Amino acid sequence: MAHIKFLIWACCLALSTSFAYGLGVNWGTQAAQTLPPSTIVQMLKDNKIDKVKLFDSDHWTVKYFAGTGIEVMLGLPNNQLEKFANDYDFAKEWVKNNVSAHLYNGGVDIKFVAVGNEPFLKAYNGSFLKSTFPALQNVQKALNSAGLGDKIKATIPQNADVYESGNSGPSQGNFRSDIRDLMQKICRFFKDNNAPFLVNIYPFLSLHENKHFPIEFAFFDGQTKAVRDNGISYTNMFDANLDTLVVSLKKASCSGVKIIIGEIGWPTDGDLYANVTLAKRFYSGFFKKMATKKGTPLYPGFIEYYLFSLTDENQKSILPGSFERHWGIFRYDGKPKFPMDITGQGHETMPIGAKNVKYLENKWCVLNKYAEDKGKLPSSVQYACSRSDCTAVDYGGSCNKLDGDGNVSYAFNMYFQMNGQDVESCVFDGLAQIVEKNASVDNCLFPIGLESVGVRIGFDAILNILVGFFLFLTLL
Repeated sequence: MAHIKFLIWACCLALSTSFAYGLGVNWGTQAAQTLPPSTIVQMLKDNKIDKVKLFDSDHWTVKYFAGTGIEVMLGLPNNQLEKFANDYDFAKEWVKNNVSAHLYNGGVDIKFVAVGNEPFLKAYNGSFLKSTFPALQNVQKALNSAGLGDKIKATIPQNADVYESGNSGPSQGNFRSDIRDLMQKICRFFKDNNAPFLVNIYPFLSLHENKHFPIEFAFFDGQTKAVRDNGISYTNMFDANLDTLVVSLKKASCSGVKIIIGEIGWPTDGDLYANVTLAKRFYSGFFKKMATKKGTPLYPGFIEYYLFSLTDENQKSILPGSFERHWGIFRYDGKPKFPMDITGQGHETMPIGAKNVKYLENKWCVLNKYAEDKGKLPSSVQYACSRSDCTAVDYGGSCNKLDGDGNVSYAFNMYFQMNGQDVESCVFDGLAQIVEKNASVDNCLFPIGLESVGVRIGFDAILNILVGFFLFLTLL
């Protein structure tokens, strides 16, 4: 997640085609059950999204993008940076197995390798300061050695807190003082290798973190009073944020480095400002802005964007907030949340959802109202929520208005579903029971889990073996 704190500055100043060209999407898999890669490919193609950013390089996943025409950005997790930094041979072997192996005729269109994920985030307390740049160098060197350097570039998805402007506007922007020298080296490396600067920008987070932040400044519909900085008028936080980066790059002697927005979006649950109404407003303005291809005052022209994200992830860390598990433009099961106009041309339609989704049985785990000893209810709910996902019942969430019994049932059901409807996960010392009546209440969804991808693949593999065996018998 990314943002830059224009908070005090902003608060004071505030007292053509059906193809979404340049639009990509992040696909994360931090969920108890995930949609299979083949379904993800179907969703992207059906919605005319031609770029995907991954957070790892799992060979089994990546191969599904072969021959699809979808441009892929592979990811290297932060916990692997030290290995890549210290062992060039390891980087070469990784490129061989995870990049070159996919580049056959009709293979995967790999365009970038994302080295780490927001490694200089302040919350990491400098954990990756020494390993990130060497890892970046080794990955690009390995790509060059494999003859791929002209086509595939290594970059670093950065949190927008790597630059700042204090309480001033974009014209005073610069990279953070504690990492300024390092960022200058990285930016010059990008410039020398014709690689892009990847930055994640989230207007929502500025709104979430400061109750005095002018809410209208988070959107693109021009309903806020323009604020001026160095003769330039700004009507939204995104433009001001990106232009702060442009100024920072200029001060680092890196003007001309291409900027790509690696993550941008709006969550739909788990917070007072995280809801479908505001998300729809944000995306509506964003897509219209994107369609103009005008960029920002200091970075005019076409910009590539990757939405964050494709689907909800119910196992993401919620340290930043409960909304972290609800960034998807689709639900966990691939159902669209609200109408969108990804072309920005005024043709708003419901996105095409996942097809042939395999759910678990129509069963829910709820509170047994006839249970005699309810003394263990608090500890049981705490146990269920700590091992599942109860973020929708938090303040401002879609299930926040449930009564006491409803809250208990929601916690029990989430634990039950995320454990594959294992009957042992709906006991809780006799406090829970399995029912076949949908437990959802009004706008509060009690979800049903998805059939495990592993289970389906296992079943298909067994079926293929049996078919082969019987064919063999017919030949005897």
